[in-house]
Amino acid sequence: MRRRRSCLPCVPMGTEALPIERQFVPPAVLPSWPASAVSDGGFARGSIDLGGLEVRQITTFDKVWSTSQGGQHGVGATFFKPSPVPPCFSVLGHYAQPNSRPLFGHVLVARDTSGTGGLLAAPVDYKLVWSSPDGAGHFWLRTAPDGYKAVGAVVTATSDKPSPEEVRCVRADFTDACETEESVLSSDKDGFSAATLRPAVRGIDARGVHVGTFLAQSSATPGGASTLARLKNNSARYTSSMPALAQVNSLLAAYAPHVYLHPNEPYLPSSVTWFFENGALLYQKGSQTPTPVAADGSNLPQGGGNDGGYWLELPVDSKQREMVKKGDLAGAKVYVQAKPILGGTVTDLAVWIFYPFNRPGRAKVGILTIPLGEIDEHVGDWEHVTLRASNFSGELLRMYFSQHSAGTWVEASQLEYLGGDGGNRPVAYASLHGHALYPKAGLVLQGDARLGVGIRNDTARGSWLDTGGAGRCELVSAEYLGVAEPAWLGFEREWGPREEYDIGREINRVARILPRSARERLAKLVEKVLVGDGPTGPKMHGSWRNDEREA
Repeated sequence: MRRRRSCLPCVPMGTEALPIERQFVPPAVLPSWPASAVSDGGFARGSIDLGGLEVRQITTFDKVWSTSQGGQHGVGATFFKPSPVPPCFSVLGHYAQPNSRPLFGHVLVARDTSGTGGLLAAPVDYKLVWSSPDGAGHFWLRTAPDGYKAVGAVVTATSDKPSPEEVRCVRADFTDACETEESVLSSDKDGFSAATLRPAVRGIDARGVHVGTFLAQSSATPGGASTLARLKNNSARYTSSMPALAQVNSLLAAYAPHVYLHPNEPYLPSSVTWFFENGALLYQKGSQTPTPVAADGSNLPQGGGNDGGYWLELPVDSKQREMVKKGDLAGAKVYVQAKPILGGTVTDLAVWIFYPFNRPGRAKVGILTIPLGEIDEHVGDWEHVTLRASNFSGELLRMYFSQHSAGTWVEASQLEYLGGDGGNRPVAYASLHGHALYPKAGLVLQGDARLGVGIRNDTARGSWLDTGGAGRCELVSAEYLGVAEPAWLGFEREWGPREEYDIGREINRVARILPRSARERLAKLVEKVLVGDGPTGPKMHGSWRNDEREA
């Protein structure tokens, strides 16, 4: 899908064009997705039925107002209205984006197909939130009729109130609670701020829909977020626009990430089967005799939560143990969960990577790099990225990179792509020793960069895991499709023995050359970044049923 370029102001001679002055176009044309067997609805058909309210995704815009001051990276933001809008569809709100990245986004438009009417209504009035200093941008909140909600702000180029026909409000039972997501623009001088919005509750079972609109508020109009809402999918078949099995496989073929490992990384990924076949052991609390794990994990206890009753461990034999630690890159696989998110309007493909062993972390304090002893060393390391694809078009929207106990979303326009025959496949970089995943190569320091204190995450192009290679990618879970899950996925205990250590004492041992204040600061940082729930399997992570946790 290619996007129509929006009209933006000319850039003065001698200045560099802002990123938003070009629209993002994926490296390769989107593939033709296999046909769906679903007769009504279906994946990548351009519209989705929310239970009598049909919505479409608009990705072309006309600029209303722009500033090159403030915002992300100090280069301002631009505000748009969707255009063109299909006949019989109504605008629900306008679009906003920082100028620091290429134009890439959408807003939803809607029409009432319930047959009874009354799902959409014109606002009864508008309230001026803020006018720009140049007098060319005016931001408005709607006053919705009783029983209706507004789902975004409106911006105009004149001070005249917008027409009641400009946008529509949505009946309250087709809306859900929202929260701010990303700051677009703010001004300390007059208290103005604009931020994108998302559903407040996000997960497999949540029905809130991302509309693509934004909130505008000022010190004169506080609490604007409480008056706005997101759409809600009220369809009894809210997963009807999710991809069928053949379409999931096509999405993975189009977007399977290419993961670069650090050149100095000694502990590489493997398949779960290889780990089991090469001597992985199951221990039970109170017993000194471990049990070899079956190749398919069929003898692993199921359910029960992470109660400490069982855990996995490397082989006892020292030579075999060291061999298994190093993994098996040649036969490594990734394991995929497909799930509905944002009310079934997008598909999340969580791509999980297994490492038999995770080496201890390293810290940076000034010019010193300090190995952290045994801190963060553990057996059975699970890391993942998540691909978020639009169910309107199949287009890749963004990608999540897990990083220790949290992670970060990166917009599709900001990703690095494999290119060439790799087309639209994004690139990820696994950090040295810790395997956290990042969108770019280099050093990421988690901590206080101003003081030069943090946890090192070094990434570079070494060997790689081609998750799009033949036999590399295995779909292990898709509840809405009834995909049978392997036995090992139901093992809810830890994939390695629980490691317990006194962080303060360990820091004092490995970093005794540092002043006491620096050691204490480093200990607090280690506890915050590296100490999590332990090496549990994918299903025990909060993101299995909910949205990803952001740093």
